[in-house]
Amino acid sequence: MSFRPMIKVMEVKAMIYRKRVSVKGNYEFKKISWILTVSLFALFFVLAGTVACKKKAAETQTPEQQGQVIKQGANEFEGVAKVTQGKYLYVPAAQGLDIVAQGQFSSGDLSALAGKEVKVKGQISPQIPSIFLAETIEVKEGVLWKNVFTKSGEPVLEDYLDPKDRDAFVTLKDLSVDKADGWEGKGKAKIYGKLVKTTVTEGGAQKEMTYISLFDDKGKETGRIIIDRFTDYAQYYIKKLRLFDKFWFYFNIKESVDAKTRRKTKELFHAEVVFTGLF
Repeated sequence: MSFRPMIKVMEVKAMIYRKRVSVKGNYEFKKISWILTVSLFALFFVLAGTVACKKKAAETQTPEQQGQVIKQGANEFEGVAKVTQGKYLYVPAAQGLDIVAQGQFSSGDLSALAGKEVKVKGQISPQIPSIFLAETIEVKEGVLWKNVFTKSGEPVLEDYLDPKDRDAFVTLKDLSVDKADGWEGKGKAKIYGKLVKTTVTEGGAQKEMTYISLFDDKGKETGRIIIDRFTDYAQYYIKKLRLFDKFWFYFNIKESVDAKTRRKTKELFHAEVVFTGLF
């Protein structure tokens, strides 16, 4: 019996097996390569997200948390003045601190520094840790610094609202035009709403009115609180909250709007806003 045909068959089978092994090897190699590529991309996005989170956290940290040491005595902050109002100044380099400048400026007032690069020297208030008392302020003109403010007296913080005093403001809920007892007699209160400015015609003349607009869970306006006045401290914080659409208003309640007008306009009562915040 000749073994040649059998050998030939065996050789063919061996070639087919080697080819299958080769194809399977290529498939496994491609599969492993794909898994490694996907894993690397996943690792990249995780690392990118971690870096972004750390960066975001750093932006909201106080100078001490960022590694910027605030020591007893003289301190200095340098950066762009983002917010100015009355005697209050906000510079991002001094995150967590509200800078207070009490005194005369060489020209204009604190509002002239908005958007300019400034250098503030001073110290933290011994009574209020969140207040930084400016002793001198310089503004950058070209490559030089020009002094525009020198402290001339102790600051008078008549409109400053200490965080511990916010507990005295009661939270108003479910206000209704027909239920004045929801706000009358409360004195100091707070509510979550949206700041709205509008122009109305009164006595043939136009005037600007500012409201706290209140909404229900479905987004329907349920009432308006007329703001007669903002303190400088409240306006300062409104500017700091410029990226937010709604926030908390702390105010002193004044007189109610008469019942007939309430039903017609949804205007509930008048108020003086003393502070605004995210909580």
